[in-house]
Amino acid sequence: MSDGETYEIIDDTPEAPRLPGHVVLSEDADQALDAIGLDILSQAKACVRAFGDFHLALSGGSTPMPLYERMMIDPAYREMPWRRTHLWIVDERCVPFDHEKSNYGQIREIIGDHSDIPKSQMHPIHAYDDDADTRYEAELREVLGWREKGHDRLDFVLLGMGDDGHTASLFPHSPALDVQDRFAIFNRGPAVTPPDRVTMTYTLINSARFVGALVVGPKKAPMIHRIVNGIDTPRDIPIKGIAPLGGELRWYLDSESARWPV
Repeated sequence: MSDGETYEIIDDTPEAPRLPGHVVLSEDADQALDAIGLDILSQAKACVRAFGDFHLALSGGSTPMPLYERMMIDPAYREMPWRRTHLWIVDERCVPFDHEKSNYGQIREIIGDHSDIPKSQMHPIHAYDDDADTRYEAELREVLGWREKGHDRLDFVLLGMGDDGHTASLFPHSPALDVQDRFAIFNRGPAVTPPDRVTMTYTLINSARFVGALVVGPKKAPMIHRIVNGIDTPRDIPIKGIAPLGGELRWYLDSESARWPV
């Protein structure tokens, strides 16, 4: 390099999108998994100290499964109080638990079989039963009802986001989006990707103490920026309806999901 010659250093790191709530921007998906995993651990320990237990609602899908596996083997999660944890399922397809698409089946295989969480504290959705939604709501109300009033809510809800902006099994323009008086509901019809589902509702999710949205990968970038810059309603992009009342919403993005799409 000759004297006086300079080179411009270009910072290719994307800025955190201005999403509602707080954004945790990681360099890659692996770091994003650790960010949300360590927040789950922190919330779990705090809730056990305060209330004696921890109510965790997990989503299925390919994105969070590596996190669940990591929490079983990584020494960083040794202090996770599984014996004091109640594990709920955010949504479930109307399939048996041994079906490859069952969210509970996948989560049970990872966490239920490899942690010391009591079986009585794992709460599946029996979505293939006709009364699955009312049974799950009754179970939620009964178990959470042991908490002091005002603290009878989920402590941490882990959500994902589909390429179409759906979260849980709340799909664009689907019937469950309009439900305000239920904790869980069947979601059926042409707007729902088959098979039929049972899902937690906005009412339950938005009452949670902490909601974490794990959204990583380049396929998510167009929807992230549509959320930031568009005028769509929650009926168009259901994840826009996630707005905890008296709780915290935190997005966990990687550089690919946060990058402006080209």
